[in-house]
Amino acid sequence: MMRESRSIVQIVNAERIVVLGWGRAILAQLAHPLVAAGVAEHSSFARDTWSAFRRFRATVNAMRALTFGSPEAARAAAARIIRTHDRVRGMLREPSGRFPAGTRYSAHDPDLLVWVHTTTVEATITAYERFVRVLTPEERDRYCREASAMEFWLGIPNGYLPRSWGEIEEKITRARREGTLAVTPLTRQLADSVLSPPHPWWLAPSVRVWRWLTIGFLPDWLRAAYGFSWSAHDDERFERYARAIRSLWSRLPALVRTWPEARSAQSLALPPDGMTSVGAPQ
Repeated sequence: MMRESRSIVQIVNAERIVVLGWGRAILAQLAHPLVAAGVAEHSSFARDTWSAFRRFRATVNAMRALTFGSPEAARAAAARIIRTHDRVRGMLREPSGRFPAGTRYSAHDPDLLVWVHTTTVEATITAYERFVRVLTPEERDRYCREASAMEFWLGIPNGYLPRSWGEIEEKITRARREGTLAVTPLTRQLADSVLSPPHPWWLAPSVRVWRWLTIGFLPDWLRAAYGFSWSAHDDERFERYARAIRSLWSRLPALVRTWPEARSAQSLALPPDGMTSVGAPQ
């Protein structure tokens, strides 16, 4: 079954610039102690430049396959994600936040998948609205509904993923209110690898820009939880840069702004239950 026109997921994910929101998503995800433990024990992205690049490329490719690919390509991408998740399981070696030592975790845990998905959708929409255009409330809700197709692709129980922007906000607020999140020394160590990944000397200026933009893009509560220094002057400067990026981005041709698959895709392949699909950083 094929949709005759592009979905809001295709429209938003087509813009390359939304990947600037992924740093926001990853730091929110790492604030969950069980997610942080899984990344620390099973991910190699912080090992060297090639590992960091390979992980980023794999994440981008998965998003492109799930958003713009054929049903076969989407199925293959989902299978690769599931195989990766199969290896991510273990237990906390020491207490972390409200989770005692010995708490078990698994990348297949629906609650952890919901947190990763929720923060990814929130950051993607926020980045699109900051750098491309503001969505209507109906478009935000439609994006969330379409993105919930990840239940099908990843085997998440039906009804777990948020179907509206209000649910996205509520899940993040609840996680904060209930003490689910905790920025520990391990979390900060992992965050530093995200903000300043291993790199050759000639990439140092780009890495500094990435770090500054990511910290500026964080919500106030998350920036404070990590203890990042951020002044009113930084905030004004960030707003100026964001406006400049948005103005420049709007003037670029589609050849530069969008992924190749987005320019050729006329419709979105639907999973058997009729929902659309969207990728998420892993």
